[in-house]
Amino acid sequence: MTQHQSQIPAGVVNIADYERLAAERPTPSAWAYISGGAGDEITLRWNREAFERLQILPRILSGTTGIDTTLQLLGRSFAHPILVAPVAYQRLAHPDGERGTAAAAAAQDAGFVLSSLSTDTLESVAAVGDGRRWLQLYLLPDRAETLDLVRRAEAAGYEALVVTVDAPVNGVRDRERRAGFALPEGVRAANIEHYASPHMSFDPARSLDHFMSLAPTWADIDWLAGNTRLPILLKGILSPDDAELSVRHGAAGVIVSNHGGRTLDTLPATIEALPAVADRIAGRVPVLMDGGIRRGTDVLKALASGATAVLVGRPVVYGLAVAGPLGAAHVLRLLRDEFAIAMALTGCANLDAVTDSLLIRR
Repeated sequence: MTQHQSQIPAGVVNIADYERLAAERPTPSAWAYISGGAGDEITLRWNREAFERLQILPRILSGTTGIDTTLQLLGRSFAHPILVAPVAYQRLAHPDGERGTAAAAAAQDAGFVLSSLSTDTLESVAAVGDGRRWLQLYLLPDRAETLDLVRRAEAAGYEALVVTVDAPVNGVRDRERRAGFALPEGVRAANIEHYASPHMSFDPARSLDHFMSLAPTWADIDWLAGNTRLPILLKGILSPDDAELSVRHGAAGVIVSNHGGRTLDTLPATIEALPAVADRIAGRVPVLMDGGIRRGTDVLKALASGATAVLVGRPVVYGLAVAGPLGAAHVLRLLRDEFAIAMALTGCANLDAVTDSLLIRR
């Protein structure tokens, strides 16, 4: 039976505590969806292990005071470089769903990216919190439906589009299949449920060629850029060559991501793919990353490896599952505080001081 609380349990002091407790909240089927990855979940594990291998080399006696975590990103000021990543079907974790997570993000001055597969409509989420929200977008086979979704986002005040480019079909998720995962009653993709084009989950009754024939291409990115005033970020970049192409096709930013280990297993950890992408981009557009972040020191390591900002998905949903919006906000607060402390202990007064010189790579 799913349990729902609105208080932070005693003794919860980090994200690992939230993950342990979150496993007890949703149904086993929903937990398999929320926490699982593709295949043998090697990439899921590597995302975390790669951070653990990175060592921090601090500078001391720097006289650093007034730690400043503020960030300018796409013309907006952010209090810190930690954004909420798009996560689908958040009512699997808690009845407050994406509206609860959006409220948590606003309470912690965090940018918020709403999944187009959210269980709350983008309009209802826009009514919660401040304006620092972006919409994650899957390009639907029917361009008219994609454009309708974009126009709705523009009208509701979303400030950017995050186009997921690494999942033309779902990955092979063994944990979900063992658990017999299916969306329960009352949980649906509220933004696209009335469109004719479903998200392209692989159906063995239809050929893989059928689904791949509908998959987006660079031409679709060009089309989208020509049909919206919103900046476009491409999410799912691992190759420096694809990062270069993203800029050439008008992307306002790229997000280094392996989809949280949920698409193709044995993809590289994002923190390991990040430096080469950042080097190729060379500051022309912002480079964000997600995957494996569980501590403020991970945020420091990501920025030192070339990231402009980071996105955090599962940990926020863990907080939501354990204590509703308050838990999600607490997760963001923990990361904010840990990151600021890491900056202070490495002699970094502001984000510009967080450089690769702080890291030892083994």
